[in-house]
Amino acid sequence: VLPAAVKKVTIWGNHSPTEYPDIHHATVNNQEALSLVGYQWYIKEFIPTVQQRGTAIINVRGQSSAASAANAAIGQMRNWVLGTEADDWVSMAILSDGSYGIEPGLVFSFPVTVTNGQVSIVKGLSINEFSEERLRITEAELMSEREAVRHLF
Repeated sequence: VLPAAVKKVTIWGNHSPTEYPDIHHATVNNQEALSLVGYQWYIKEFIPTVQQRGTAIINVRGQSSAASAANAAIGQMRNWVLGTEADDWVSMAILSDGSYGIEPGLVFSFPVTVTNGQVSIVKGLSINEFSEERLRITEAELMSEREAVRHLF
């Protein structure tokens, strides 16, 4: 499958093992991604693999995944400048406006579209109970991290 065939995958929340890779709205060649891979594979294989990717790279290379982070930064700049495709979105860590019940002002990764440099959270996505739990877990971690450094500002 070519990467361009995959649309609307979302990474919610923190850049840590609590991040939530969500394929409930994703498509592959215009077919529902979840129906193609199966729910058990998604839960037992995909989510943990994505959540542990940074650790896996460090374990193999013996050093940080800085090249992956640099590549991601390039991709984000490209999306900011050129925008997102009309039938797709990307994930970006931005200040929460309260969407999906995430505390306003918290930096959190959301599904977004970008048009003429304007970043907009994708609104109205259905969130099932499993996804809701994952959003709360990563939100709680981010709030805890913010509190741990609040005295520095």
